[in-house]
Amino acid sequence: MNPLTLIWTRLPDDSDRLPGVRELLDAVSEADGIDALSEQFVLGLADARLGHQHLIGEDSAGRLVAVAAIADDEVELAVHPQQRRLGYGAQMLRSLADRVDGLKVWAHGNLPGARAIAGAENLQVVRRLLVLEIAGDSLDAAAGVDLPAGVSALNLSDSIERWGEERVLDAWLAANNEAFAWHPEQGGWDRDRLRRGMDVEWFDPADVWLLWDVPAGADAPATMPGLAGFHWTKWHDGATAEVYVVGLADGYRGRGLGGPAVSMGLRHLREGGARRVILYVEDDNATAVERYRADGFTLAEEHVVYSAS
Repeated sequence: MNPLTLIWTRLPDDSDRLPGVRELLDAVSEADGIDALSEQFVLGLADARLGHQHLIGEDSAGRLVAVAAIADDEVELAVHPQQRRLGYGAQMLRSLADRVDGLKVWAHGNLPGARAIAGAENLQVVRRLLVLEIAGDSLDAAAGVDLPAGVSALNLSDSIERWGEERVLDAWLAANNEAFAWHPEQGGWDRDRLRRGMDVEWFDPADVWLLWDVPAGADAPATMPGLAGFHWTKWHDGATAEVYVVGLADGYRGRGLGGPAVSMGLRHLREGGARRVILYVEDDNATAVERYRADGFTLAEEHVVYSAS
């Protein structure tokens, strides 16, 4: 095996290499049945605002055989399917470990190849993200839960029409940051981070549902009511959709609103034609995992983070 030529770059500023990287990632997705890079890392290939760094691996013939995307201490890595079992993944990891303190490496699907490299490099699983799914009769049942008295659901578009964009987005941000104060990616958002979340091709304000502290059918109050929670949904295709983000504001927890918050999004997706819905949940969030399993969700796949510590 010849050593790789390793090139540090930022792909948003490296337009000559970006098409080849996308082709490599497409080949990995087709071979593995799962994407090597998650949504934010894919966005970071072209969006300089995210500030991601990239490591390119080329073989002795100058062919692109591996790529890694780096955000702070987190890394996602891909090796071309035709260039595996040649030690290229280990070479990339060692170079990354020399450059990134406290390196944390995502392995989407935790496939056998990733487990083998992690074992050889003495890396341990430090985080486990589950993908749960629901379909068929279970989806119909979970989408049928009624909202309790005293609250109503409006999508983002209708909410903004009633109370104005600035106030609604501020309320959504506050509820998100209360619900995810503990979360490394979803917590601590500001208006710019929310705007970036909305500034993606698939975003539709009609797919964001807000749970307001006002009875259903009541006239819009002069002052904006409290935002109890929200359910941000995402379409993957005509038949598959996602519980993208769902959360409750601090003052509304313990009032039996978690299930209805999930249900209002599932109902929207089911009415839109979804036959399968997925969601991501941390393995150590036992309460949420138990609730979703009780609703009929089952395990589809898992994503893990490996680290030396």
